[in-house]
Amino acid sequence: MKSSGTCPQCDVPLRRNGFRVQLFEDAGVEKDIDIRRRILREFNKQEEEFATLREYNDYLEDVETIIYNLVNGIDVLATNKKIEAYKRDNRESIVRNRARGRTEEDELDEILQMENELNEERAREEQERLQAEKRNKVQKKEALIDELMTSYGDAKKIVASHTKVAEPEAPVAPKPRPKPTQFSSGVRIGSTRLPAVPIVPQDEGEPFVYAAPELAMDGPAAPDSERLSADGYLSHIKRVGDAERAGGYAASLGCLRALQEGMAGLLFFPGADG
Repeated sequence: MKSSGTCPQCDVPLRRNGFRVQLFEDAGVEKDIDIRRRILREFNKQEEEFATLREYNDYLEDVETIIYNLVNGIDVLATNKKIEAYKRDNRESIVRNRARGRTEEDELDEILQMENELNEERAREEQERLQAEKRNKVQKKEALIDELMTSYGDAKKIVASHTKVAEPEAPVAPKPRPKPTQFSSGVRIGSTRLPAVPIVPQDEGEPFVYAAPELAMDGPAAPDSERLSADGYLSHIKRVGDAERAGGYAASLGCLRALQEGMAGLLFFPGADG
């Protein structure tokens, strides 16, 4: 088997240790996943490293643009130069975030292992409880048989007395286990996270205050929406269906618009003063 070869689609030389089994039928999807995995190893900043959410979103958009360009072969040379410049300028941040990512993965693995151990312990306790109940029932049944065989008393009373003794006790609720606060190594859970950057309040300006628009009608004012129904204007308007009403449309909207268009410009006289 050859130690290297070229890609049949893009003629890029590939080494055998870089080959892997194709997971998706579409080779484009495979290419996108490979490039995305490689880029995200370098562009691994977290939200808490940015002063504002807008800066973090812009950073994510730049990352997606880089991935898109590489996947589709757009400005590949300029994009690779941008990647190399980013790696030079953010070398310490990249290494730190890689280490933190590995630490968080180790923490998650240990938490999952602890949960599995707790589940196994609960299963063992439940199994032991069921076995103890089964042994207890067998012992009580044997005691009843022995007493019936050796006693000269009334059998019904003996059975009744054993039945009363054998009434099941109310199950005792298990005590809730305290959640683990540290790992077996003594490191507190979540202690590896960077401190959150405080949110800097921004001046968003004066609050919005609605002001009704002033229409230059050049004619008599149209009746307001409250007078349309009282004065009978809506009697000559087509009824609104359920679908139109669900979309927020009302008959008064079309009626008012028609009246405004009919009255606009009635008092406009070209060349007249005022």
